[in-house]
This record gives sequence, C-alpha cells and structure tokens, in this order.
Amino acid sequence: MTTQAQQARDFLDSVLDSYERMPMETSRYGLVVLLPTTVLFFASVLGALLLPLPVLVRIPIFLLGSLMLVAGLLYPRLLVEQQRRGLENQLHLVITHMTVLSTTNIDRVQVFRVLGREEEYGELAIEMRRITQLVDTWNQSLDDACRRRARQVPSKPLADFLDRLSYSLNAGQSIDDFLLGEQSAMIQKYITVYESALGNLEVMKDLYLSMILSMTFAIINAIVLPILTGTDATMTIAAVIVLFVFVQLGFYYVIRTMSPYDPLWYHQDDFRTKADRQIDITLYGAVALSFLFIVVLAVGTAGVTPVGRTIQGVMVDTPVPLLLATPLTPLAVPGIIARRHENRIKERDEEFPGFIRALGASESAKQSTTTAVLKTLRNKDFGVLTREIGRLYTRLKMRIGPTRSWFFFTAESSSYLIQKFSEMYNVGRQMGGEPKQLGELISTNMSEVIKLRRQREQSTITLIGVLYGITASASFAFFIGLEVVEILASFSTQMNLAQLEFGQLIYAGVYDIPFIEYLLTLIILFNALLSSLMIRMVDGGHKANAYLHFVVLTWIGCASAVATSSLAGALISV
Repeated sequence: MTTQAQQARDFLDSVLDSYERMPMETSRYGLVVLLPTTVLFFASVLGALLLPLPVLVRIPIFLLGSLMLVAGLLYPRLLVEQQRRGLENQLHLVITHMTVLSTTNIDRVQVFRVLGREEEYGELAIEMRRITQLVDTWNQSLDDACRRRARQVPSKPLADFLDRLSYSLNAGQSIDDFLLGEQSAMIQKYITVYESALGNLEVMKDLYLSMILSMTFAIINAIVLPILTGTDATMTIAAVIVLFVFVQLGFYYVIRTMSPYDPLWYHQDDFRTKADRQIDITLYGAVALSFLFIVVLAVGTAGVTPVGRTIQGVMVDTPVPLLLATPLTPLAVPGIIARRHENRIKERDEEFPGFIRALGASESAKQSTTTAVLKTLRNKDFGVLTREIGRLYTRLKMRIGPTRSWFFFTAESSSYLIQKFSEMYNVGRQMGGEPKQLGELISTNMSEVIKLRRQREQSTITLIGVLYGITASASFAFFIGLEVVEILASFSTQMNLAQLEFGQLIYAGVYDIPFIEYLLTLIILFNALLSSLMIRMVDGGHKANAYLHFVVLTWIGCASAVATSSLAGALISV
C-alpha cells in the first residue's frame, strides 16, 4: 500500500472513530446534521445545472453546497481535534502544577482533586475530575484510573504521560520523584508540539496566500468577463464575493484551531487594573466617535438639512473607500494603548524567572518568610517588574494575607504566565514545599515558554506582512479590473459601437458601476476584519490589537483602491 493510500485510510479511520467519541448519538447526528447538508448539496447541484445563471454564478453555488456537505461530514473530526488541542495546549502548565503540588505534604489523589478544580485548565481539568471520580466512585487505585483514562483520551502526549505515571505508581515510585524526573521530557514534548503548531501555521500561511490570489483572480474575471459576455455583472460579482467570504471564513477557523493556546494577558474579573481601565475608556470613546462619524455621513447621504447638504457636497467629491475607512479610524486608539501595555507585559515576563528563582533560593538560604526576603529583593533591579514587587512587599507587610497579596501582584502584572506560576509558587509554599526547588522548577519552565513565544512573535510578524501585502495587492487588482471595465464602457460610448455591425462585442449596459464599487469596498472591509482576527489569534494578545490591525488593513485596502482609481484616471486623461 502506498504512503498516500495509507494516510487516506488513517484519516478515514480517525473520522469514523470521531463519530464514536461524539457527545451526540450517531443516528441523531445523521438525522439532524448530515441529512440536511446532503439535501442542500443535491439542491446546489440541481441549481448549478438547471438555473439560468452564468457559469461564474453556478460554480459558487455548487462549491457552497459541497462545502456544507464536507463540513457536516468532518465536523465530528473537528470536535475531536478541538478536544485534543484543549488537552495539549496547557499540558505543560498542568504537569508543572502537579509537580509543585506533589512536592508538598498532601495526598497524591488530592493533587488530582486540586487540579480538577482549576477551571482555567478546561479539558485537562475535566480529565483530572474523571480520574478522581474513578478513584472515589468506582474504588479504583490511582494507577488503574490513570491507565484507564490513558486509553480514552484523544491526545497522545497526555496518554503517554498517564501510562508512564500509572506504571511508576504501580511499581512503588513516589509521585513527586516521577514528576520531577518528567520535567525535562515534558518540556521537550511541549516544545515539539508548540513548534509543530507554528510550522503548521507557516504552511497555512502559504496555502492562504495561494487561495486568496486565486480568489482575487476569480473576482477580476467576474468583473471583466460580463462586458464581453453580456451576463449580469452584479450577480456574477456578488456570487464570487460570497465564495471569497466562505474561503476566508474557512481559513480563519483552521488558523484558530491550529494556533497554540498561549495567551499573553491575564484578566481578573474581581479587580480592574489601570491598563484595563485605559483600554475600556479609549474603546468606549473610539466607538462613540465612530458612531458620530457614521451619523454625520448618514445626514450627508440624506441631505435633509443645510448641514446635511453641505456634507453631501463634500461626500460627492470623496471616493467611496475613504468614506468607509474614515469612521473606523478612531478604533485604532484602543489598539495602540493595548499594544503599549503588551510590551510592558512582555518585559515583566522576561524578568519574572529571575525574580522567582532569587525568591526561592533566598527563602531556603535564610530560612525566613517571603516578606523578609522581599524586603531585600524589592531594592534589586527587576526592570518594569520592580514596582509590582515593591507593592507585593507592602501588602504582605501590612498583614494582608499571602493569597490576597499575590492575587493583586498577578492582577497588576496583567501577565497570564506570571499569574499561573505565581499561584503555583504561593500554593506550594503554603503546603510546605521547598522554596528553592519550587523557584528553580518554575523559573526553568517559564524560561522555555518565553523562548517559544519569541518564535511565535516572529511567525506573527511574517503573517502580518503577508496579510498586509495581500490586502494591498488584492485591492489594487479589484479596482484596476473595475477601471478597465469603465474604460471599455467609455470607449464603447464614445465610438458609438452599438450602431456598428460588431457593436455587441462590448456590453457596457450590464454594469452598475457605483454599486459594484460598493461591493468591492465591502469585500476590502470584510478582508480587513478576518485578517485582523487571524493576527490576533496567532499573536495571543489583547482583543484590542485586532482593532488596530483592522483599521490599518482597511486603510491599506482603501488607499490602494483610491490610488489605483486615480492613477487609471490620470492615464485616461493623458
């Protein structure tokens, strides 16, 4: 059997296996999902064959029906893949947290109970609860429960870990010895999974570039061909644009699925930091200002008052793309504020491993409390983290509880990694863990994650460059095609070809140029929206980052459109 045939068979087996893992019964899924998508597919085939529509409209109809059917068939596989990624995304944090807990004075089953209560771990927390349920309800030993769950989970790294843990516990090894020995292997596997995800994103980036260029070519054909064939240009362009939208939605979903889960920000509902307040205030102000711009444009479009008529006079001379981009511009402000705070969070993350290692080593050497050690450490230079360290010492000195003091420390740092690792250190210390061991363990693991984040940042920069370039080139291609049509239509009118024998070579009357210009502008807007969401998904930053990229991409597309139209107009006048 060839390699391709074996891969196809493995994929088919994985799809069939995913139907068994679904929370919904297979028969019900077939009735609720597969039957309607099959009906839609055959309806699209009949519509593509029988409806009196242009070929460029029939093809998208057939492709949309096919897309619905394929999505229905593969959705269970996507669910299993989503569950697998949920188990693997935070596996390194769970194992580190488990190691920290195992070095304290609690029972080994209690370790799994504590992890099961951490809702932030998602699917992994559910797995921890399933293991403890097998122990508590079905009276199984911990090693048997781990072995049973290893056969059920869809994640191979987690299954291998549970298998090794089960074997070690059954052999009499203590859980802390096993987990401490697993740290190096766990980190290497996490690095492999993370880099594999980044590699997949690089492949998807190249595939996305190829598909968008192909769809751009299809839209250009939809713009130009009706002037030679006489088909309805608006319907043809709208059909291809719908297909373009579905292609982008599909790529967005795939990139969202493939991106490694590694958030930068930590959002605490119980405490609003200065950064959160600044971003919220600027966001509300930006939305209000954008809404005001939209109201002004609406008044100008209606022209119901002297002010409206004045605005209307200005709008007549303003290109449509600029009218679209201008009201959206204020949304860039919260993105700029969020980006500034993100840079400070990254600097805090860089400083934290050194701080936590020094804290643990000092506590072990001096045999003193965290408060006494921080009295000295707060005078050391830990960069932008120095302020948060000083405030942590102040709260502990004021007899605020350690848990609450560390809570404010992590909230003010706004870092997801600092929050998770600080919580691990604090819990480990409260339960009697060795400070030096905890500090070195947390410092080593966080340093490896920061190295991977640097690789992710490079991938994000590359993706941003690709998306910005695609936006500019696609916008240029769309509007150069529209300008070609306008030139041919103008040529047909000036030469009065309709009175000649070959007048039907050019069908200028099938075009509604202003409406088509609106459609092309809307596709620029939609491309900017999805591209900004892709960037935000890959970089793992604040949601406000998407606003900044959305505005920049919109302006790139609209400026390219205006420049293209102006250049074409200048060439015609010459």
